[in-house]
Amino acid sequence: MALTYSVPVHLGSTAPDFLLTGVDDKNYQLSDFDSARVLVVAFICNHCPYVIATQGRVNRLAQEYSKKGVAWIGISSNDATNYPQDGFEAMKARSKEQNFSFPYLYDDTQAVARAFGAVCTPEFFVYGQEAGSLAPSALRALKYQGRLDDHWQDEKHVTHSDLALALDRILMGQNPDSDQKPALGCSIKWRIHR
Repeated sequence: MALTYSVPVHLGSTAPDFLLTGVDDKNYQLSDFDSARVLVVAFICNHCPYVIATQGRVNRLAQEYSKKGVAWIGISSNDATNYPQDGFEAMKARSKEQNFSFPYLYDDTQAVARAFGAVCTPEFFVYGQEAGSLAPSALRALKYQGRLDDHWQDEKHVTHSDLALALDRILMGQNPDSDQKPALGCSIKWRIHR
């Protein structure tokens, strides 16, 4: 497993729209989450050891923060031809096995990962919502991009929960710290075009 760090995306940039199928066989787009105060987009997959080590934490955070008006989605963009363990049927099995509390979507063309600027798994993008907006999805601005916390291997050694702290600040109407640590994990498994 080659360690990859996320590449910063401009804070304040608008959330890209998408239309993806979830493991529940429903289609999802950005506007489906308009009622949420905050939207977390997590690029994850099945086989990456960094994701496997943190998936329980991610699911617990999603459950906790959904009660506060935060919507979560997980997106897998890995090439399932060369990495069949990240294919759609395997995603369905993982979501069921882990009892994911959020939609787990498949980006089979990899266009959504490219639109967001995602490069590794797990990588988190957090978008706020303008108060009183008539079209919230059009005004979702990037507030946080980076890692889950400071110790992917072992939750017992976590001293700084970056994502949770960012969510708390956004929910209080504040911006997260601008010194955001990059996500680290496996690279997204891009298709090789010939």
